[in-house]
Amino acid sequence: MIERAALSVPCQRAAVMTELRRLLPGNKDIGKTLPFGLAALDSCLPEGGLTAGALHEVVPESEGAIATAFGFIVAILASLSRVHPIIVVMSGYGRRRYGCLSGHGVRGLGLDPARLILVETAHRKQTLWAMAEALHSAAPAAVAGMIDKLDLKLSQKLHLAANDAGLPLLLLRPPQTLEASAAATRWRIGTAAAARDRFGMHTRARWHLRLERCRNGRPGEWVVEYDHVAHRFSLAAALADPSLSRGTSDRPLRQARRS
Repeated sequence: MIERAALSVPCQRAAVMTELRRLLPGNKDIGKTLPFGLAALDSCLPEGGLTAGALHEVVPESEGAIATAFGFIVAILASLSRVHPIIVVMSGYGRRRYGCLSGHGVRGLGLDPARLILVETAHRKQTLWAMAEALHSAAPAAVAGMIDKLDLKLSQKLHLAANDAGLPLLLLRPPQTLEASAAATRWRIGTAAAARDRFGMHTRARWHLRLERCRNGRPGEWVVEYDHVAHRFSLAAALADPSLSRGTSDRPLRQARRS
């Protein structure tokens, strides 16, 4: 009798979580994929977009590009936070090294800071636990976080938690050599000169994106810009002409990096 009662607890919890996911409108608003709305990127991704219930890694090209890489994560999250919150898990040791979130900077990329729930942790174990619990809660539209080290086994646990919740987990990782991972995609993010208006003011953020790995998809490389008002990605001007695609010549990419 004791063993049966103990075994029934996980079953009851699973049934409750399933019913909560069915009732919460947040998961109904999120499809199986999160398209960028840019054919050049979406054509490389399975089913035309980022898989919603999966772990996705975002890696800066260098230490100096960490803020740039997190900006790319914010741009992805901006279109998901109009109704439901985003949970961001940041470690205290990461804050000492990389700084903390800026409400002004987040808003500048189209994400309302009021939609963010920020969780700060003291060490790696707490960070992993907080991200997993955030996913299991089925309350946010997505979960994002930063972690310094992640082995294959831990990445598998996070990927499964994201899959069970049907929510995207966007994980910022340091630029050092990375271990094997169960992530569905890995993005390498570099800096690119922002678009400016005739007064010299920044109008659109730009990133040099490299999709290093993609399960059931294919890698690619682009220079893109982001309209924070329309929540829309587009190719940077140097690459907007199909005749200047990377498949024909690498020159436009090099020019875009220098601009």
